Amino acid sequence: MNGLGIVAALAAEARPLGTGSKGVDGAVTLGDGTLLVLSGVGISAAAAGARRLAAAGARALISWGVAGALDPELAPGTLVLPREIISPDNVSFATATDWREHLRSALEAHYAVCTGSLLTCRAPLGSVAAKARAFRETAAVAVDMESSAVAEVAAAQRIPFLAVRAIVDGAADEIPRAALMAATPGTATLRIGRLLAALARAPGELPALIRLAGRYGSARRTLFAVARSGALPPNALHPVAGGALT
Repeated sequence: MNGLGIVAALAAEARPLGTGSKGVDGAVTLGDGTLLVLSGVGISAAAAGARRLAAAGARALISWGVAGALDPELAPGTLVLPREIISPDNVSFATATDWREHLRSALEAHYAVCTGSLLTCRAPLGSVAAKARAFRETAAVAVDMESSAVAEVAAAQRIPFLAVRAIVDGAADEIPRAALMAATPGTATLRIGRLLAALARAPGELPALIRLAGRYGSARRTLFAVARSGALPPNALHPVAGGALT
């Protein structure tokens, strides 16, 4: 084990990290010694996953996956390495500066990287109006549904924390209801049957769904690049001891 624990909500988001062996606690040990938990969607699920990783010996935590843009300047595929996470209750959690900047410098020559604030919400922001309101009220550049929960566990454990998120939907993109129906809170796999059923009821959403799939492809390529960079484990920078990374 290299000391790193990663929480990913969905199996599809975690795929760029590779495969590994599953332990009795349900955590997967990847080839480089990183521990991975597929938590399922949402704050409660992510918090439980982060606590499992801490109990298994993780000495640094990452919230990993995709996010939606709030800032109209962020294009699909942009890598977000936020300086801070804003919780649904407006509590801010800082990320580990040295670790974040090390990862940013390893990737910014080839990929667009943003370090603005990341907002965590309890429910998806599917409409353009909801995204614009969140951007106006919080100044966060992107939104997800898990990172503040992982950050809170890391803060309680006094261990370094980082969020690594790739943009899927832009600020001007409406998320099709069919896509929202496929992601069930607490579940780590997309419910394709629910997606198809929703699409059958609203076939006019098909073009938007195809467009979203293309945007997901951009985000997926970014996550693969991050995973292959070799800069994810904090001991690639220097060994982690408690909360040593600032």
